[in-house]
Amino acid sequence: MTAGPHREIPDAFPVAYLDELKQQVRKHPCFTVNNLNRDFVNTRGFSVVFRREGLPRVVAAFPFFAPYLERALRADCNAFYLNPLELEGGSRVDPHVDRSLRGYCKDVSTPLGVSVLYVDVPPAMVGGLLTLARGKRTLAKVRPRAGLLVQFDGDLVHAVERVDAPGKRLSLVCEQYLLDERELAEVPVYAIETRAKTY
Repeated sequence: MTAGPHREIPDAFPVAYLDELKQQVRKHPCFTVNNLNRDFVNTRGFSVVFRREGLPRVVAAFPFFAPYLERALRADCNAFYLNPLELEGGSRVDPHVDRSLRGYCKDVSTPLGVSVLYVDVPPAMVGGLLTLARGKRTLAKVRPRAGLLVQFDGDLVHAVERVDAPGKRLSLVCEQYLLDERELAEVPVYAIETRAKTY
């Protein structure tokens, strides 16, 4: 585990849980072409928006997220944007700073933190490194591996380098916000964002 603006926790969850998570996510009817913005090139997933009091509804709807949420959620945050994210050959995520709650609260600030769990990483994967930067200074390049939990400051610019190998890589990402009363009122207690027509 490293100190500073990002932390890496290897083998954060048992292999059996990672196996269950990848199966449950990939077969879920919400899981389809991503609803995220144009920075997310050739990716699949869906998103769950919730406030702290909506956590029981998230766990009821997606029980397979429960162990991850129990470990990853920060006690000092009150709003969350959770999304499974799958990349394959040709996929990439361009440099950006997370503000995914802006669809509800236009002037929302960056999250306090972001947590990424790598659920499934093909052993022969080429590319796909997570780069973290503050301004123009690169702070870290993280090589994904199954079971690795990465936590980083929410104001960091981050990107995923192009994946140049066959196979599908799945991660679980959670943006964690501390909103004031006005901002929080604009965020749903619980909502699903997906391009799936029925779920």
